[in-house]
Amino acid sequence: MDIHIRPLKTANGTRWQVCMDQHGVSFRSEAEAQDFVRVLEARLKAPHPLPWRGIPAIRSAS
Repeated sequence: MDIHIRPLKTANGTRWQVCMDQHGVSFRSEAEAQDFVRVLEARLKAPHPLPWRGIPAIRSAS
């Protein structure tokens, strides 16, 4: 995923946009945008365990 921050000129002044491939999310300040990117990248790099085959599913009592 391509992630970058860019300034975005609006009628109300400059906002900051985090672009993730072709999707953009706007923020009021560059610091907010950087915080978002920091959290996003940490979550993307975090281990994501997948369920193993052969482990029986937990069934609820009914």
